Amino acid sequence: MAYILDGLRSYIGIENSMYRHVSAEEIGAKVLDALADKTGIKKADCIIAGNGVGAGGNIARVMSLSSSFGIETPAFTIDLQCGSALESIAVAAAKIDSGQADLIIAGGFESSSTAPRRAYNRNHPDYDKYGDNWYKTARFVPDSHSQEAMLEGAEQTAVSEGITREELNKWVLRSHRLAKEARDVGELDDITVEIIEGCDKDEGIRERMSERLLNRLPAVLKDGKITTAGNACLTNDGAAFLILCSKRYLGETPLTPMGEFVDIAEVGTNPEQSQKSCIAAIDRLLMKNGISSAEIDIYECNEAFAVIDELFARRYPDSIEKYNIFGGALAYGHPYGASGGIITLHALKALEKRGGKYAVCAVAAAGGVGSAVLIKK
Repeated sequence: MAYILDGLRSYIGIENSMYRHVSAEEIGAKVLDALADKTGIKKADCIIAGNGVGAGGNIARVMSLSSSFGIETPAFTIDLQCGSALESIAVAAAKIDSGQADLIIAGGFESSSTAPRRAYNRNHPDYDKYGDNWYKTARFVPDSHSQEAMLEGAEQTAVSEGITREELNKWVLRSHRLAKEARDVGELDDITVEIIEGCDKDEGIRERMSERLLNRLPAVLKDGKITTAGNACLTNDGAAFLILCSKRYLGETPLTPMGEFVDIAEVGTNPEQSQKSCIAAIDRLLMKNGISSAEIDIYECNEAFAVIDELFARRYPDSIEKYNIFGGALAYGHPYGASGGIITLHALKALEKRGGKYAVCAVAAAGGVGSAVLIKK
């Protein structure tokens, strides 16, 4: 059994804006340091961190060495793209459940602003096809390497499911409205930390987002009609980490846990419509645990695209009022490797606000991999 003791996230920056000269490692390290200051926890058995577009290698170790946890704390990196942080949390829980560790810090960190450019090696069989072009987006399927793969997937999903721009606009407006309301009353203040003094807001929240503006936005794909810069999330910088511990450790600390990690379900779906994997993962998680959708008090889905919101609403129409109650990634942003940690923290705060028992956090990751986690208050 693994408990979630506490957690923090950074304010989320838009690519090439407030964190444009701050590396992913520094953003992550500062969240770790703030978490240590908040809880008094200065040592961990391990740090597990998700990262999707960083410099490669074991970038989590570079981050941890930049933090107050220093050389004694081992760290390793997980790259499941958008699902990286959620997977990191699940791996931490599994290590604790199996008795391998008593306390692990897990989550993720990302900087689109400082992400390196990559290129194919001349020896690679696809060099002649792609070698002359630098790229930032990794390959997600064997036979294609498109820098717009996720946008293309959102477009294909919308078309295949008969989803209109008008339907998506409602979710965009909802996300920004709820995020602004949460910000204005300080709902998330105790889980949010400054990285740079004076940069104390999530940059993506738009107070004056309107349907008129959304209707005027052009499609982002040359041959597309539905996916726009409004109903697709921005690219971002940020970090989020949670402290997970064993029952034994819990008995020795004065800290009160925020919640309990119960289970994770993972699915593989059509990589060309990966947005559908989010709902498929929720379906599997509920079935695996013998819980009905009505028993879940809070749902947090990483709304990298508004099409995910619409898919959720069609699958679980009676649960919309429980869904992303503080707004989602369309407003806050989507720092790929960190997003699973962000939605987990938001879910825990939502359970606290609503007095609920169960929350589900779900992510659709590139390549058609969906993950969903069950948390108990």
